[in-house]
Amino acid sequence: MPFNNRTNDVDGNQFNGRRMFRGLPEFRTRGNGNGNGNGTRPGRPAPPEATNAENFYYLKQMNSKTPMVIVMTDGEEIRGCIEWYDRTCLKVNREGAPNLLIQKHCIKYLFKEEELA
Repeated sequence: MPFNNRTNDVDGNQFNGRRMFRGLPEFRTRGNGNGNGNGTRPGRPAPPEATNAENFYYLKQMNSKTPMVIVMTDGEEIRGCIEWYDRTCLKVNREGAPNLLIQKHCIKYLFKEEELA
């Protein structure tokens, strides 16, 4: 008779009355965790497509007429206030220079002019 501390079980998934891991059939019935399966708890909802953070930032800078520095993808800096924006471009008013309509895909980043000092 071999020495064995395990309790005799048919499928070998028990150890001293405790299950060691979840079996394959049980794993398939629980779902994949995103709410699309037969799981017992609901999955996480998908994140929103847009947070409107960009729109809020532009509106805040437009209403306060904050002087901005816009750095283009080629390194050129444009200074002025944002007059309006839409999904694809910004209109920038400049002192002593023509106003510009800048496409957003050409903008590397932008920041407040007061942050230079």
